[in-house]
Amino acid sequence: MIYQHDGASAHFSRRVRGLLNERFPDRWMGRGGPFTWPARSPDLNVLDYFVWGYIKNKVEQRRHSTEAEKRAEILAVFDTITPDMTHRATQQITRRVELCLEARGKHFEQLLN
Repeated sequence: MIYQHDGASAHFSRRVRGLLNERFPDRWMGRGGPFTWPARSPDLNVLDYFVWGYIKNKVEQRRHSTEAEKRAEILAVFDTITPDMTHRATQQITRRVELCLEARGKHFEQLLN
């Protein structure tokens, strides 16, 4: 397992990086880590290019009268993500990385179709 760090400024302190080095020695990626990762790269993050869109699409289809109902629905939708869906989404990483390299780190989502 490799931990993917978000690289947010608040999470870049020596203390945080020390903890990551302790818990995930040579197994974390992000700014200042053993594996570099492009900053703000939602095209290469399965949470950004699959999970959040999936959740948003399912939840927006329904009306909720309270915040508690909305939260309960979000949790319920998370439970509908199957291992197969996760596997298929993560299989896209290789193609996305290849396109990112071809585009020299520039936008490439238009090339996915």
